[in-house]
Amino acid sequence: MRAAAALPAPPESLAITGGAPFSFAEHLRVVQGLPVPDWQAVTEWVMTHPAGEAQAHAWIAGERAWLGHLRVALGPDYHLAESGDALLLSTLAPNLVSATLDFMNKTQQRILRVLDGVAQVAGWGRDILIVFDNEDRYYEYVSRYYPEEGAFAFSSGMHINHGCSHFVTMKADLLAIQPVIAHEMTHGCVSHLPLPAWLNEGIAVNTEQRLCGQPPSLFTPYQMHEKHLRFWGEAEIQQFWSGKSFLRDDEGNLLSYDLARIIVEQFSKDWEPFRRFVLAADVGDAGAAAAHEFLRTDLGDVVSALLERGTMAEATPDVDSGLAADPHTATDARRIVSWSPDPARWNETPERGAF
Repeated sequence: MRAAAALPAPPESLAITGGAPFSFAEHLRVVQGLPVPDWQAVTEWVMTHPAGEAQAHAWIAGERAWLGHLRVALGPDYHLAESGDALLLSTLAPNLVSATLDFMNKTQQRILRVLDGVAQVAGWGRDILIVFDNEDRYYEYVSRYYPEEGAFAFSSGMHINHGCSHFVTMKADLLAIQPVIAHEMTHGCVSHLPLPAWLNEGIAVNTEQRLCGQPPSLFTPYQMHEKHLRFWGEAEIQQFWSGKSFLRDDEGNLLSYDLARIIVEQFSKDWEPFRRFVLAADVGDAGAAAAHEFLRTDLGDVVSALLERGTMAEATPDVDSGLAADPHTATDARRIVSWSPDPARWNETPERGAF
């Protein structure tokens, strides 16, 4: 393990054999007191090097330089450590630093085995984990990756894939951090795919639980099922397919992750068709076309069965004709309520997950 804290100061410029020097400091800006590189400029500099190892080394040099500047900005208690393919910036004690780096390196390989044929390691860079000391600093940092307006759910960790892929979480004991690492690293290993949020999160939750065990729950399976039956309606299920329900600040957030977990758990029991489905799924239709082709199923049928909705029709009053909603009359209009993804009803760009 190598500790960057021994360095006198983070580099102002970078130079890798095979390319011109790069003024790293000139391409840093400060956001909420923390340095943010112009990753597009870094990428352009990396591309001036010969393809292969030279570009990989140049990108890693950029990662280390950024984390060095970030370490200084966060304060003297933070230390940067590296081992294998993992970089860790934190105030953790040395024994926890070693254990966390070891867990990160082992977890990446385990994810690749669990998600065989789906997960992929990026060609450039290290697995980067930043552990903030407190919630305030954590939420201040991740807030820059959310829209300026709106209410959003709490989180314990996040995979950030803007510019330089990295994971963030809050300081806790190692056992509390491990599921977050497994969950967020899974997001990183499928980030090359245009997955809809429900599939992205469902894969991450199932992989996390397979590697770290199922966490204790405040509710019994029966209680969770009853919550699902009460919560999901026609509008809410479209939020689920578009990914917006994962951003809710009410119990819809919890139920979205759980519903995604259940669906992925059922689909992945037959791995080969599920693998093909994942590779073909697209955020634009929530994976509906891929489900038809590779799973031979309609996503709406799956959800309606899980939520015990039975048929897809329900009696509703015909507002235009002025008919009353009288269950004793035969003149009530009936309209089809579809539980399938309907992108035409999504008012905003769908989410890819990794929240």
